[in-house]
Amino acid sequence: MRCLIVDDEPLAHDVILAYMADVPFLENAGQCYRATEALDFLSRQPIDLIFLDIRMPKLSGLDFLRTLPQQPLVIIASAYEEHALESFELDVCDYLLKPFRFDRFLKAANRALATYTLRKQAATPALTPQSTSALEPTHTYIKTDKKLVQVNLNEVYFLESLGNYVKVWEKERFLLTARTLSSFESQLSGDTFVRVHKSYILNRKFVHYIEGNTIHLQNGKQLPLGKNYKHVVKQL
Repeated sequence: MRCLIVDDEPLAHDVILAYMADVPFLENAGQCYRATEALDFLSRQPIDLIFLDIRMPKLSGLDFLRTLPQQPLVIIASAYEEHALESFELDVCDYLLKPFRFDRFLKAANRALATYTLRKQAATPALTPQSTSALEPTHTYIKTDKKLVQVNLNEVYFLESLGNYVKVWEKERFLLTARTLSSFESQLSGDTFVRVHKSYILNRKFVHYIEGNTIHLQNGKQLPLGKNYKHVVKQL
């Protein structure tokens, strides 16, 4: 994975570069000391993974992420833990609290690699509608509470992101699993499941009606419709 370091502290660059040298699937593609520099860098060449600080002059790391039309994978590296929840709401892969050891860095890198691999698989040439429906999975296994639970996808109403965890909601109950919403998005059929918010993927067959920015489901639950997902209304 081609990596970009965005941090205003030179020491942070040295640490990440030293750790990166011992991870064979990571390649240093560039270094920026301001988020504004990173905007220019990304406009000139593609990046797979960003190691990103939060508190930087002029433009913070999180505000920088909000400006990106297409976000690469991101691992936050910050000395301040209070930004973790907001970071995960922006779909970052992991949150490294400075100072961090190599084993923690490697865990974050492996997590990013897993998501990167899933995205690559999802980007393979699409099947025709006929073959897609024929091969569309009806069941999956979800790891929860040290068990692998078989789930009928036709009975899943929606999936809700909680940072590095996801609630898989059926009609009356949910299963909690240690995965990201993006990993599910690449696995689930686009014909049945639709992302309607940065924190929600919806099974379209359970929609009752849409009113304003709220999606009402047949079981009485309500989901927000994200402003960046307005086009989904036409799909639904």
